[in-house]
Amino acid sequence: MKEIIRKTSIAITMMGAMVLFGLWTPLVQAHNRISAVIDADYPDRNEAKESLGQLLFFDKILSGNKNTSCATCHHPLAATGDGLSLPVGEGGRGVGVMCDTGTGDDAIHERVPRNSPHLFNLGANEFSTMFHDGRVEKNLASSTGFDTPAGDAFLLGIDHALAAQSAFPPTSTTEMAGQAGENEVADAAAMGDVQTVWYLLTERVMAIPEYQKLFRAAYPSLNVPDEVTFTHIANAIGAFEAAAYRADNSPFDRYLRGEKRAMSVNARLGMKLFQRKAECANCHAGKFQTDHQFHALGVPQIGPGKGDGFNGHDDFGREQVTGDSYDRYKFRTPTLRNVVITGPWGHDGAYNTLNAMLKHHIDPENSLAQYDTAQATLPSRVDLDAIDFTVHNDPTSRAELAAAIEIQAIRLKEREINLLIDFLHALTDPQSLDLRSTVPARVPSGLSLSD
Repeated sequence: MKEIIRKTSIAITMMGAMVLFGLWTPLVQAHNRISAVIDADYPDRNEAKESLGQLLFFDKILSGNKNTSCATCHHPLAATGDGLSLPVGEGGRGVGVMCDTGTGDDAIHERVPRNSPHLFNLGANEFSTMFHDGRVEKNLASSTGFDTPAGDAFLLGIDHALAAQSAFPPTSTTEMAGQAGENEVADAAAMGDVQTVWYLLTERVMAIPEYQKLFRAAYPSLNVPDEVTFTHIANAIGAFEAAAYRADNSPFDRYLRGEKRAMSVNARLGMKLFQRKAECANCHAGKFQTDHQFHALGVPQIGPGKGDGFNGHDDFGREQVTGDSYDRYKFRTPTLRNVVITGPWGHDGAYNTLNAMLKHHIDPENSLAQYDTAQATLPSRVDLDAIDFTVHNDPTSRAELAAAIEIQAIRLKEREINLLIDFLHALTDPQSLDLRSTVPARVPSGLSLSD
């Protein structure tokens, strides 16, 4: 009898909690309208192209000084990011949070001005826009199929937006190309001659017999090496990223597929708050929790910036692409899949804890005003440190950023914040916690994978 009373009491308590948070039958109607992710949401697989792309992704042959690969800033052991607020970029040494700024003439010249975004699910068909400011965007009306900084000089025949994105880090002097005078790739990059950059790198790759064999397998209709262009390199890298970093078996995914106990009660309570009271789903909507739009949230500006505003160290975000001052300080809504493992958070990685990032969304103006610069995760160097917070510490710049904020403060209790975080944990695919299998043992160039 006591056991019956105990179970009844627990059931009444659970029912009360669900009624309190509006979760009692049906559970989160809005999320019930979201269909589960399926294979058709992704491009068709091509294992030969993916195998080639895996090696290219990790091979430093695609950098001007042969010291940086795609994986340097998007490493699987750092959840496809680098664990830093801002990447070290070309000239740094080490991987992830162990990166330093290099030494002597080979040291980095500046930090990369924006956080290295994770790659999870970016190969899904609905992702048509890349980079924090959306400067690469699918556009069927364009002569190349994409709007990009390269304009009509962009590559032809690119498979999807993720592949298009992979073409640009090798053209950046800060990220992969190096500085003018260091190598011919860097010289072309410094002049903005992206076509020459892509040509030179393709020539490098095709000079390696093992790569020629891999290209023949991936592109059997091509006359290799004569017909290979950087398009084929970018498409292979994109194919690898789309397949290797697909993440759609989280508790949330299983819940959508009918496994109603896949998420904990707290996660379901958090899901309800996410959808309604906390208003997170206003922007973080759909299968991958993104509206693919651009919003001004007032995330503190740190780092070297993009040449805007105060001493050129501010970053006007989407305005850099559109030229419209209305878009100032707007950045793309990121997908929240695997969000708990992909910090630091924000377009510049200003927040080092998910709790702090969430509280910024809840009260952005106050969070901006009280920002603790100790949250920035940046390898120290005196000259770089001197400019990291110049914009944030300037009252006028900070006031302009605050004035652009487009979301309103929301009052949430600490318990409600914790429930939201429980839901965000439910967006983690367990398979993404161990990505060692995506790292090759070696690359055809013979260059090191680590240093």
